[in-house]
This record gives sequence, structure tokens and C-alpha cells, in this order.
Amino acid sequence: MSLIQRLSSKILVAEDEYDILASYKEALELANHLVTTAQDGEECFKIYLKEFKKANAKKDPMQASPFDVVVLDYNMPKKNGLEAAKEILALDPHQRIIFASGYIEGTIADSIKKLGKIVEVIKKPFALSSLIDLIEDKELYAELEKLNVSVRNLKGIDPTHEQVKSYLEILKMLHQGRN
Repeated sequence: MSLIQRLSSKILVAEDEYDILASYKEALELANHLVTTAQDGEECFKIYLKEFKKANAKKDPMQASPFDVVVLDYNMPKKNGLEAAKEILALDPHQRIIFASGYIEGTIADSIKKLGKIVEVIKKPFALSSLIDLIEDKELYAELEKLNVSVRNLKGIDPTHEQVKSYLEILKMLHQGRN
């Protein structure tokens, strides 16, 4: 990824633990990303909505999503990550979302059932370099979009345990393929 591309990355991060949020922000800014932060899901959605309205007021087709990626802690006060993601995706179904969660399989299952798509997940705790690598990996996101076509084909979006395991294995293979 070129420096010009990296400078243009706008990232919204929501994390309720201040020290963790500050470390994410510092690491991402050192990697030349523009970072906006929120300490809960409700604040995150308010920021997203404001930026979404600004972007749409300009009618700039190059600026479809106000952020290149939204990183959400899965468990937050006021509105959890899943609730914030649902509201964000209602505005922009193509917004890239990464959940930071200690429970990968449950997070993937919830995203399929409640969001109708698989989102990216990074397992807590993780090295900040892993977060940066995931954010900067556009190829992984493109592969994930292909998986979401399969998810839409599942009737009722109520996957079995085996289907969730299958998607989890595919995600693991995608992550391993980029390392």
C-alpha cells in the first residue's frame, strides 16, 4: 500500500476502555491513518451519522462511505458493537466493519444472524501491528465480500453451527494466506 493511499484512510474506532482506545489511535496515526474515536456504540453511531450526512451533502460519488473502516469493540455500554454496526450498515450496507472481540465464533454467528453478513473479526487481545495489518489488507476485505454473497443465499440467515464453523475456517484460511 502506498503512502498516499495510507494517508487517505479514515478510520472510526469505538472502544469503551480509554487506555485501549488511546493505544489504537496512537498506533493507527503513526501508520499515517486519520482516526476518529468514540467510547461507546451510541457515540460511534452519532459520529458516523454526522459524517455520513456530510459526505452525502457533497454528492461525491468517490466518497460513498465516510470512513474506510469502522473498528468496533463488541461489548460496549449504551449501544454494543453489534447494535452500532446494524445502524451503520442500514445507512451504508457497504461500510467495512471490523469487530474486536474475544469470542470469534459467537461474533461471526451474531453478525450472520443479525446483520445478514459476515464482518471481519480480530480476536482480543491482539498486537497493534495485527490491527494495522488487517485494516490495510484490502484483498482480505474483497474476499470477505465474496463470502457475503454466499451468506445472502442462506435462507432466513439462521446458520447452523456447522455453517458458522465453515465460515470461520474460511476466514482463518484468508488470514493465514496473507501472513
